[in-house]
Amino acid sequence: MGKYDAVLKLLLEAAQSNLNSAEVKEDMYEIPVGVSNRHVHLSQADLNRLFGEGYQMTNSKDLSQPGQYASKETLTICGPKGSIEKVRILGPVRNKTQVEVLTGDSFKLGVASQARLSGDLHGTPGITLIGPKGSVQTTEGLILAQRHIHMKLEEAKHFGVHDGQIVGIQVNGTRGGIYNNVAVRANDDSTLECHIDTEEANAMNINSLSKITIIK
Repeated sequence: MGKYDAVLKLLLEAAQSNLNSAEVKEDMYEIPVGVSNRHVHLSQADLNRLFGEGYQMTNSKDLSQPGQYASKETLTICGPKGSIEKVRILGPVRNKTQVEVLTGDSFKLGVASQARLSGDLHGTPGITLIGPKGSVQTTEGLILAQRHIHMKLEEAKHFGVHDGQIVGIQVNGTRGGIYNNVAVRANDDSTLECHIDTEEANAMNINSLSKITIIK
């Protein structure tokens, strides 16, 4: 190998090393995505009314967030204009019943639902739930899930954000783009993941293998 060949080899190796370092650095700021379909969270009292006194849900699949799971049980949700069958129930039970739907579902049901974070139910519309043993008419709790990112407190420091902060997310790919109004939910009971619904995912061709980056 001549003198110039050796120099060229060193330059190429340095360039490749810098490229690899840049890729590793970029990976450190990528966040996995979880895509959610319509679903229901039930209180124990409403679970009893819909499925029978003392009923316990059956875990069908563990979800990414610790302690949460998709149950095998489903129910029907009804609004003034229509109904949707086989809506999955997620466990465990909660203090209040919450129904998360898609924008298209709101038109079918005939209910003007609002984008809210989970648990922020004051002033939201109610909905009728029908199970195998009875029905429930809620007075509130129907929402569109606001886009959000779960992360631990140390991860929030890494990304330079804090709990409750509203950020944007960048999605790469041929149909990629930017979603604004994404809430950061940081606590030590979370697993790092950005949650969007199926309509939002379809608009940008996002799937379970996709990753996003935060824009502040």
